[in-house]
Amino acid sequence: MTAAAASAPTIDVHAHLLLPEIEETVAGQPGLAEARNLDARRNGPAALAVNGPMVGARVPKLTDVAVRLAAMDAAGVDVQLVSPSPGHYHYWAAPQLAERVCRLANQGTAAHCAKAPDRLHGLGLVPLQHPDLAVGLLDHALDQGLRGVEISSHAQGPGGTRDVELSDPRLAPFWARAEETGALVFLHPFGCTLDERLDQWYLSNTVGQPTENAVALSHLIFSGVLDRHPGLKLIAAHGGGYLPTHIGRSDHAWRARPDARDCAREPSTYLKQLYFDSLVHDPHVLRELLRAAGPQRVLLGSDFPFDMSTDDPLGALRAAGLPDADFHAVRGANAAALLDLV
Repeated sequence: MTAAAASAPTIDVHAHLLLPEIEETVAGQPGLAEARNLDARRNGPAALAVNGPMVGARVPKLTDVAVRLAAMDAAGVDVQLVSPSPGHYHYWAAPQLAERVCRLANQGTAAHCAKAPDRLHGLGLVPLQHPDLAVGLLDHALDQGLRGVEISSHAQGPGGTRDVELSDPRLAPFWARAEETGALVFLHPFGCTLDERLDQWYLSNTVGQPTENAVALSHLIFSGVLDRHPGLKLIAAHGGGYLPTHIGRSDHAWRARPDARDCAREPSTYLKQLYFDSLVHDPHVLRELLRAAGPQRVLLGSDFPFDMSTDDPLGALRAAGLPDADFHAVRGANAAALLDLV
């Protein structure tokens, strides 16, 4: 372990922000009611009854920089990478409204982080449902001083067309621009296409989010996106979901089936091209994630401040019993290098 790694700041790469101006902008717009009805069906009434009060109680942490900094201090976190709440994606929006949403997200996140620039760095949004707008809005985010953008695992196709998957050829210019600029891309799913099968017991989140991560990452790997863009800096939330711990099945398919071989190498090798946050809620799974991806590819994450977060990300990291070098790499050294804070 180097002295630089041990002295690196503690950096949480998975923390969220609420931007009320976005919700004011989409209020009453065509498509919003339908999108909310779909979300309600996917989550179920019991989850929705909990979600509202849960988010309401956390509004100060999601909007007030002073409250955020106090919570960071209590958790021993020096720096946060702040991204808009995934509820702000609004991938149902038509082009003009989608551009407005993303510009508001980029400007609002930048303004929030500018109140504590030594401790807060931000990510903006791009409209996956309109791939032709993604490059321009990525550039807009970077022009605001943000470090990149946050995306979901897919976008529902406008007007009932086929969903836009991360393997969609129309996103090729976006991946190329992200690689060229060194922009971070934070993959954070919102919603799950398993729909009403997950509408009880909060399965829409506990099962749906890891599933969406695994599907989205598999699209990037198997389609060859990561072959074409080896310098892409993509961070997968929630430890990449189910994929890193079940990657052996993907490797077997790649070896056994010609229709699973559009990527150049075994799928497991691409895990070392990606970054993953540490939020897996199980020390055994965290150790396996480090084994599969490598200790230099895992970053501290908390999902601040929602109820599926950890209030003690450092405690969760210590519980994995990692060697000192790996502990400090995940605690902050890896993210410090990725964010050019060293």
